[in-house]
Amino acid sequence: MANIIRRRGEGMSRREFMMSSFLLGAGVAAPTVFSLMNVRRAQAQDQPLRCAMSNAGLAVSWCAQGKDTAELWGKWLGVEVTWFDGKLDTALQRSAVDQIATQADQWDFVAIQPLSIDSLVEPVQTLIDAGVPVIDMDTLIAPMPQMEEMGILSFIAPDNVFMSESVVQRLIDRMEGTGQIAMTWGSQGHTGAQGRAQGFYNIVSKYPDIEVVDDQPADWDVTRVASIWETLLNRYPDLKAGFLHNDDMALAAKQVVDNAGLGEQILIGGIDGMTSAIEGVIDGRLVATARNSAPRIHGGAVLLGYYAATVGLEQAMADVPRFVLADGPAIFADVDSNPDLAETPWKLRGYGQSTAPGLRWLQEQLVF
Repeated sequence: MANIIRRRGEGMSRREFMMSSFLLGAGVAAPTVFSLMNVRRAQAQDQPLRCAMSNAGLAVSWCAQGKDTAELWGKWLGVEVTWFDGKLDTALQRSAVDQIATQADQWDFVAIQPLSIDSLVEPVQTLIDAGVPVIDMDTLIAPMPQMEEMGILSFIAPDNVFMSESVVQRLIDRMEGTGQIAMTWGSQGHTGAQGRAQGFYNIVSKYPDIEVVDDQPADWDVTRVASIWETLLNRYPDLKAGFLHNDDMALAAKQVVDNAGLGEQILIGGIDGMTSAIEGVIDGRLVATARNSAPRIHGGAVLLGYYAATVGLEQAMADVPRFVLADGPAIFADVDSNPDLAETPWKLRGYGQSTAPGLRWLQEQLVF
């Protein structure tokens, strides 16, 4: 770290310092990072790099925040970002990525979050064959061995199983290990949603007195969530909890529950750690969420693409890990206040503080 600070003092710009911090954290060797700094200084800065990006659908707040982050980091790094909205429709996103592939000579790199695994393999392969670095965000474009064979530069994603397990465990703790629970998926072709479902069942399977009464996809659509949950409340009047695959859907379900006057009975948890959900945890509307950092994934993809476009794809393939974990914590309202450790708060979980306000601030600043 002292070496990095010394370099920063020797004239490294803000954009170079941010990029070096991320790449060092991702495991790219320091000599490589600092060689890149010298390369970029030697190049003209008046011609921005160009990248094409697409994620599942900007109607989802997580995806919208990812676009904002990519454009911000693009501004800092001198990358012109062109966005192709997936619109929560596999066919529409495929059409958009087909268009990106036909314009391969226009892009210095491409970063994509597919709505569904295996839906974009052919146009992505076309881009790679044309020498365009491709970064996969959040959701697998194809199974990982196939992605390596294809030549995808890197996959940057959260640990969906961990996030799900953390939230579901808190829900079941609050249920005291008994009662009815429902899970509402995102999209079943989305590998993140598959991981979240796996985490759900990893926890639920440990509790014989927990009954899963519903398990169906809503495809990240809050209108569909409302319809599903209105039906659920009529069909299962004793329902005690719901786990939904993102915060937008969790808050939509919570609204249905509150409208039915069941806010005290039914516990709700989600995933993503967006501002509205963190506020919901703080005020007790949601039991838990977990931070799936859209800034870390989308901003990280811009940095990885910038690196590959600068040093060349062959060198980047040698330097960059095939997988970068965009880790994030679970977020609960409670505070570890063990009185026996009051004089040594560094021994308490979260230093005996609520982690929610700080995490809310970080994600609002689009900070990794």
